[in-house]
Amino acid sequence: MLRRILRFSAPMTLASTTTLAWLFGGCGTEVTIAEIHDAAPPSFVAPDVEATSLEIEAGLTSYCPSNKCPAGWTECPTSRFPCDVNLQTDRMNCGACGVACPKETGREIYECTEGRCVPQCKAGFLDCDGIPDNGCEIQMSDEHCGACGNKCDDPARPCLQTATDYGCGCGGGRTWCPTSGNCVDTNNSDANCGACDNACDSTGGDGAAQFSNMYYGCSGSQCGALQCRVPFGNCDGVLSNGCETYLLDTENCGACGNVCAPGQQCGVNPLGFIQCMCPANKTFCGACFGGLCMGECVDLSSDRSNCGSCGFKCTDSSACTYGMCTLQCFEGWGDCNGNAADGCEVNTNSDPKNCGACGRLCDAVAGQACVGGACVVEPCDQVQDGGEVAR
Repeated sequence: MLRRILRFSAPMTLASTTTLAWLFGGCGTEVTIAEIHDAAPPSFVAPDVEATSLEIEAGLTSYCPSNKCPAGWTECPTSRFPCDVNLQTDRMNCGACGVACPKETGREIYECTEGRCVPQCKAGFLDCDGIPDNGCEIQMSDEHCGACGNKCDDPARPCLQTATDYGCGCGGGRTWCPTSGNCVDTNNSDANCGACDNACDSTGGDGAAQFSNMYYGCSGSQCGALQCRVPFGNCDGVLSNGCETYLLDTENCGACGNVCAPGQQCGVNPLGFIQCMCPANKTFCGACFGGLCMGECVDLSSDRSNCGSCGFKCTDSSACTYGMCTLQCFEGWGDCNGNAADGCEVNTNSDPKNCGACGRLCDAVAGQACVGGACVVEPCDQVQDGGEVAR
């Protein structure tokens, strides 16, 4: 029962004739000040403790350590820990203990999905009949390009591998040239100028003038355009002395007048482009021969192939942190003995002594299992002596 507690900041007297409207059981009931004064003083009434306890017990659930495996998890003959096998995703125990998915082939990788071995097709292959037993039976071709049944009917637009998938023909305005086996831009290709296999004569033909570090190439799908040989440039604009400027120089790096910042070198990046190397906080790792520099810019504080110095590589299980190779564990594993020699030796997903982290213990007395890096619990049952046990 809800009780209203009245509090007044100043005493009330019988002399007051003001009436107050209070809602005690009925709306609009008028009570005089005198009646309030004569009435018994209000008092605090404690809530029904028994009823409250029942409500709390009904709304909250106690949990206790459990040695039972959650749904989908179990123990197999090869198990090291309780409940350490997930039958829904374990490739060696897919759907049941000992049921291993097929080994990887040149066409597919089998993964355990919802307790079934399902083939995942590698690039260039398709599973068009939906039968798991024969895997990815179709190789990408003009009959099945990028998807089952997607045909490439135009011989000039065969099925080709793109940056992300497969598709019919070349993209970006380029043309497929069978001889070279490439997609080319015939607008400026010296070997395929205006059409496939139409190579330009670099000398310009009989009687054509010759200039230093220059040749006749393709421009606008037409041969005969004078061009600079890489890595030279015609920076003074004078034709008679040809392409006189070496563009692998800090004063003209890749282009006339492109000056590198102090401390930078002009080099060729891994993609073959000339650029100023390196930006702030990075170091050039490579070699220079006669002014030609080949290499790349790296951050020695975090680059695993150049950790602390150029060419110093960290192991596969290590990361480069602040210029030092440090052991880095995959998710679900931990280096609990601090010995880098044996790597990340503990499975923190399943080990009850290191559950989710090194040294985090599950209840060994109750036989509590560790699943997914968490100690397993379940709702408790009350026992007569006041203790609690898992159901």
